[in-house]
Amino acid sequence: MSDQLQKAQTAATTRAWQELLTDLARCLRFYSRLPVSTLPWEHDPHALPEFQRLTRVLPVAGLVLGLLPALVLALALFLDLGPWLAAILSIAAMTLTTGAFHEDGLTDTADSFGGATRERRLAIMKDSLIGSYGASALILAFALRIGALAALADRLAPLAACIALLIVASLSRTAGLMPLVLLPPARPDGASQAVGQPTRDALWLAAAIASLLAVVLGMIAGLAPSGVGLMIALSALSGLALTRFAARHIGGQTGDIAGAAQQVAEIAALIGLLTVTAP
Repeated sequence: MSDQLQKAQTAATTRAWQELLTDLARCLRFYSRLPVSTLPWEHDPHALPEFQRLTRVLPVAGLVLGLLPALVLALALFLDLGPWLAAILSIAAMTLTTGAFHEDGLTDTADSFGGATRERRLAIMKDSLIGSYGASALILAFALRIGALAALADRLAPLAACIALLIVASLSRTAGLMPLVLLPPARPDGASQAVGQPTRDALWLAAAIASLLAVVLGMIAGLAPSGVGLMIALSALSGLALTRFAARHIGGQTGDIAGAAQQVAEIAALIGLLTVTAP
């Protein structure tokens, strides 16, 4: 009887790990262009992700997405290319990794400023063309991200700068969940409706995991505790600000709003750490 119980417990543990790895793989496929292989036990690797489940692994997926940009940053600094070129190459690596997934959301959200009505704003956000608002937001976002990362790379040791980038990648993607959780879908046929709406409990769990990862990695890197605290607080406040904006602007959330929230949270977290990092 004890052998059967032990086998049942082992099987349950195996299934739990398989489900966790499956969720992580699907999260990476959704958020990036990384060639994530089909896991041996996966039945449908191309199925739409279920955000009620993927929320718990998103902070870890953010860390994985930050690995290549962090390695590029480290290599560029090791080759003495200078903080500015290192930051540009790192952000370029992040953009290639995600396929400009979040940048597209920021661009569409900014372009919707030109709409006079809710319906017109939603139509603009669905349009693939880039207008003057979107182009301006994209240029400013890249400039702010590169500038803040370059300043951090100049003030921190290379390892600390790379770890800070990993923290930002995790926190900002968690902040991007806030509109998806706190607001109803703005379109009944939109992508956010199709993937399901995470619960508030799932958001709190993701926020706790992302914050814990930030604290632990910050300690390893020797980052100022106040800086790590600011990164956590400002990324959360940015996500909340985009959520309130979306509620007034279009009366709900879309995938574009979530992408814009990630971009704003990334900028806010970088600048937050920079404000307490001595030159």
